[in-house]
Amino acid sequence: MNAVIKIGGKQYYVTEGSEIFVEKVEGVEAGNEVEFNEILMVNSKVGNPYVTNAKVLGEVIKNGKQRKIKIFKYKNKTTSSRRTQGHRQPYTKIKITKISA
Repeated sequence: MNAVIKIGGKQYYVTEGSEIFVEKVEGVEAGNEVEFNEILMVNSKVGNPYVTNAKVLGEVIKNGKQRKIKIFKYKNKTTSSRRTQGHRQPYTKIKITKISA
């Protein structure tokens, strides 16, 4: 089975056994089960806006931070405005275990 789910304002296409990286989900740790209720589509059944009586179950594999993103700011002909910044976005890795409709 396959589905489209909504997590944190973003949509993800998932199948059973797939692993996805989502923005950090608060209050969960590695090994916990999570349930998603905002399901936009299951197989070819489209919800209005969500599919009723459908669930997607997943297992949290790990919480972590992604690789560092380098940000370089530059303004022409001024040396004082050259600077670099960095940012590491936190994420949660989830393995989809079951999709039921």
